[in-house]
Amino acid sequence: MSAQLMEPLISPHRALSAQAMAYASVGNVAVGFDILGHSVAGAGDRAVVRRIDEPVVRIAAIHGRVTNLPLDAASNTAGAALMSLRRALGLRHGFEVELHKGIALGSGMGGSAASCVAALVAANALLERPLPREALYGFALDGEQVASGSRHGDNLGPMLLGGLVLSTRDRLLRLSVPEAWHCALVHPHVVLETRQARAVLAQGFDLHDVVAQHANLALFLTGCQRGDAELVREGLKDVLVEPRRSPLVPGFARVKQAALDHGALGASISGAGPSMFGWYERREDAERAAAAMAAAFASEGLASDVLVSPINGPAAALVDEEQAA
Repeated sequence: MSAQLMEPLISPHRALSAQAMAYASVGNVAVGFDILGHSVAGAGDRAVVRRIDEPVVRIAAIHGRVTNLPLDAASNTAGAALMSLRRALGLRHGFEVELHKGIALGSGMGGSAASCVAALVAANALLERPLPREALYGFALDGEQVASGSRHGDNLGPMLLGGLVLSTRDRLLRLSVPEAWHCALVHPHVVLETRQARAVLAQGFDLHDVVAQHANLALFLTGCQRGDAELVREGLKDVLVEPRRSPLVPGFARVKQAALDHGALGASISGAGPSMFGWYERREDAERAAAAMAAAFASEGLASDVLVSPINGPAAALVDEEQAA
């Protein structure tokens, strides 16, 4: 799939509204803190965006799993991203946004990023000349900063392009992964705020551990590119962030072991947590592992949601009313 995703050209005189879905993601993928992520089929946020004559951005309503989010556009990830888009393009018109939240906040599945990306993809379709997906990245970073306090693209990149994506400060690069590889993602019903999870990383890291993490990342990326499961298995080990964040996830050790017991290439915390993921060479293994991981969370008294998806998950896309229903 080409990374040069373009929305269809829609005349603003013909279409005054559009809606888009952005899918959940596994941020960091253990060894790529703030720069690696992959999209996950099965859960997402939907944004309905309407073009309005007034030169402002308004959040009209928020529905779904989370409704207590700011309606003030500047304080809302989707609103802030669209405000950034308007300023950069010098648009005379504005946007009104209605969000339908399918991803829980504080889940480690990119909930704030999904609203931001869905709104941008929908608004982009209403432009006289829609931008390529990569051109939306900077606006998405502006939106993400509102939620987390930092400009990181590990969730935004895979939502925009689909699949496994390397997201640097200025560039998005989709990475090769065998089509057969799948992810098991399990979200326990507990909230872990991104800012809280980032706070435990405030102290410096030992140089020896930093070098080890660099080596693991190199092995992981090379393994993905070659489709070499053993290289990925050797590299998919987080020696920096996971040791500090694991105490924040109830039952972490038991859930990770459940993932590894079913043949995972690696397993760790998804994004800031508390969701956890494992990578597998076959869908059947991912499905069995997901059930075992959910059972491990249940032993901690936590219900959970289970997703099994190709690692080459979907990119955000425009949807029609029938698909949205």
